[in-house]
Amino acid sequence: MGTAERRVAPGDGAATPEVAARSAQARDRGLLTGESVVVAEVKERKIFTRGDEELVYYRPLWIEEPARRRRLPDPVRTAAVRAVLIIAVTLIQAMVALLCTLAGSWLAFPMVLSSVASTVAATWGALDVWVTRQVWNQRNGVISAPSSTARSLRRERRRARREVRAAERTQERIRRRGGAGQLSHP
Repeated sequence: MGTAERRVAPGDGAATPEVAARSAQARDRGLLTGESVVVAEVKERKIFTRGDEELVYYRPLWIEEPARRRRLPDPVRTAAVRAVLIIAVTLIQAMVALLCTLAGSWLAFPMVLSSVASTVAATWGALDVWVTRQVWNQRNGVISAPSSTARSLRRERRRARREVRAAERTQERIRRRGGAGQLSHP
């Protein structure tokens, strides 16, 4: 059937492509469950038998997964692209300089000089990415995701500090009223 969808009449024992797509995205990637999800194209069809019924499993062309890392900020990404281009040109110049040297061409000496200059520029480009990233983090902050243990320890320390400050305020209030540290007088 290729990549075209197969229309199946309900009750003929085979799963529709929609059901198969849902099962392909399931965590266990096991047999079909019966829920429907819309999918446009499928790549491969496999037939499973469970007891006396036949199940069809359609594997989708791709399964979208969430990104593992966040996207780089625009200034950092721009600096990284610039650095990659400069490094690529530097590598090409170095290769041309090597080949010209091996061939004994007059172009070898100018290419070696330009390769040295490009190496300095490539180093600057790599440092530019690092500095731009540090500056962006300093200006815009870093999203931290500490472990739950660290978070709970900080929460406990804050709670203890609040209690100490509240107790100090209460004692200060009692001293201002002229009491001897007692909340009530007999």
